[in-house]
Amino acid sequence: MQQLPKIGLLAVSMALICHTYSPLQPVQSSIGFAVLGYLLSDYLIPCTAPYFIKIGLFGKDLSKKDKPVIPETIGIIPAVVYLFIMFSFIPFMFFKFLVVDTSGGGSRDTGVDLETADSNYFPHNKLSSYLSGILSLESMVLLGLLDDLFDIRWRHKFFLPAIAAIPLLIVYYVDFGVTHILIPTFIKNIFGFEAVSIDLGALYYGYMAAVAIFCPNSINILAGINGLEVGQSVVLAVLLLLNDFCYLIPASLRSTPAYETHLMSTCILVPFLGVSLSLLKFNWYPAKVFVGDTFCYFSGMVFAFVGISGHFSKTLLLFFLPQIFNFVYSIPQLFGLVECPRHRLPRFNEEDNMMYPSHAVFKKRLPKLIEKGMLILEALGLLEVVKEEIKTDNKTEIIIKECSNFTLINLVLVWFGPMREDRLCFVILLLQFSIGLISLVARHTIAALLFGYDNLSIFNLSN
Repeated sequence: MQQLPKIGLLAVSMALICHTYSPLQPVQSSIGFAVLGYLLSDYLIPCTAPYFIKIGLFGKDLSKKDKPVIPETIGIIPAVVYLFIMFSFIPFMFFKFLVVDTSGGGSRDTGVDLETADSNYFPHNKLSSYLSGILSLESMVLLGLLDDLFDIRWRHKFFLPAIAAIPLLIVYYVDFGVTHILIPTFIKNIFGFEAVSIDLGALYYGYMAAVAIFCPNSINILAGINGLEVGQSVVLAVLLLLNDFCYLIPASLRSTPAYETHLMSTCILVPFLGVSLSLLKFNWYPAKVFVGDTFCYFSGMVFAFVGISGHFSKTLLLFFLPQIFNFVYSIPQLFGLVECPRHRLPRFNEEDNMMYPSHAVFKKRLPKLIEKGMLILEALGLLEVVKEEIKTDNKTEIIIKECSNFTLINLVLVWFGPMREDRLCFVILLLQFSIGLISLVARHTIAALLFGYDNLSIFNLSN
């Protein structure tokens, strides 16, 4: 009886996938594959988890009283399921453009003109972009798995996503090749520019490589509590889908290139959402599995894939504002200006089962300039410090003995006080979604004010 809901979901997924002539294709099939991916991951994760422990891939959950042993690197399961699903999805995305109306009997005497055919399926020239993205994802999953197995140092693995993104960048160069950016209207007015854009040339490919590096690493940095790595990936996928729907719903946009690129983005993100929700079920507090670096790199590359191939990498970064803030906020410790412990996780108090900001303790006095900077951050509510006043020569000096670690997780605890782990994760995810929603509205309103144009025609001000 317990299996009946899953059997029902499996039947629904098969119906959605196999109804190939639905006007909602290929989005309908992507939903079917998302349900199938959820069911496969939901079955495989608990089945394979004991084998991960058996081969030594496990860790202790330090934020629990009994410090349970939990299988690690489980993120490889939904990642592999996703790859197989996306391989299986290829015919449903592209096959209709290989089928033409004929007189039958194997004759191909009459065919549909693909340039004028009214169809909601992808054009065949998108296949190269799709396959290059899958190749980049395969490379990233492999690199993430190697990191989980051999614990590669940050300075060695930081640039690895750029290597995995090479297929994406090559196809972008061949298929699209646009390297210019628009100049805001107020800058043109101030400096008297007549040009509407600036061509960055090779610098633009450097920027896209930086996006491919940042997305996986930023998710990997903002981690350490149950559900956060997968949770932020789910929130980011939902935000990107909301952005896609802005282009898919208006009928006036269905013949535009923007419609095609966001349709492809939707078909990539929906199955990803399916496998991620399954993993979140096991990784949410109290976690039964750890996702490992593999999932962080995999999910980040999925977002880089849709941003680069969909030609909206700048919009993508708007949804990554919390991750960008976390990276900038972490710079003092990442670059050695302030002592950085190996783990900057929040401190768990076994007495009340609550999380508190963890601190970096300084064995020797910090440079005065850094101390002044910390005091400014404390005054702004961006840091928690432990300081000591020392009187010397009729002067009182303030010496900082320790401070909260420079992560967004610890900062949320500084702002809102101690929390249980699941509530802390929920607050961070709510913050991510709220900022993303504001960014989405700003993208399609303020952008039109700055540039006089937005891809959504209802916001265009150029006329």
